[in-house]
Amino acid sequence: MQAIAETLFDIVYLVSVITIGVLMIRGCKGERQFRLFGWMAVVLGAGDAFHLIPRAFALCTTGLENYTAALGLGKWITSITMTVFYVLLYYVWRQRYQVHGQNGLTAAVYVLAGLRIVLCMMPQNRWMSADAPLSWGIWRNIPFALLGLVVIVLFFRSARERGDRAFRWMWLTIVLSFGFYIPVVLWADAVPMIGMLMIPKTCAYVWTVLIGYFAMKKEYK
Repeated sequence: MQAIAETLFDIVYLVSVITIGVLMIRGCKGERQFRLFGWMAVVLGAGDAFHLIPRAFALCTTGLENYTAALGLGKWITSITMTVFYVLLYYVWRQRYQVHGQNGLTAAVYVLAGLRIVLCMMPQNRWMSADAPLSWGIWRNIPFALLGLVVIVLFFRSARERGDRAFRWMWLTIVLSFGFYIPVVLWADAVPMIGMLMIPKTCAYVWTVLIGYFAMKKEYK
């Protein structure tokens, strides 16, 4: 039952976010913020597919334990694409609120993203091993969480200062995504049921994408 339900959920999720992303890229009418948002959605869906498709295949066949390498490779790729997702979201913020300068802030975003990617590339992560160390799962997620915190603060402050109702909950979607993700990183290996938090985490990302899509539709009415 879990295999069928989770697989169907993942299919709906992947098809939805990639489709929305393509629609935004094609329908942005040259507006850079929405083109960036569209690419952000495509990167999100395409990156997650590297992990979710092998996971669905494993659940529907011989079990997760027999696809350790494929699942590890998928997590590795997803970790990189999620970092790119947040860098793109940062540039959506700059475009939407017409932010100029602030080179120090941009540098900080790139430093955190670069550090996250470097840590993800380190062999000590043992991505394709069944006993990957928890310590490296924590280390590589510290700059990722800080990057997310930067984006949360930026959208919270800017949406409130500009009275931007379309993006007023963007900060909350990111808070929720990290709120559901962090317990999975820390405790899912010891308590497998905690891994179910990835479902509401995924829903938070769908909400993020929908905010951008509905904002575009509203502005182009």
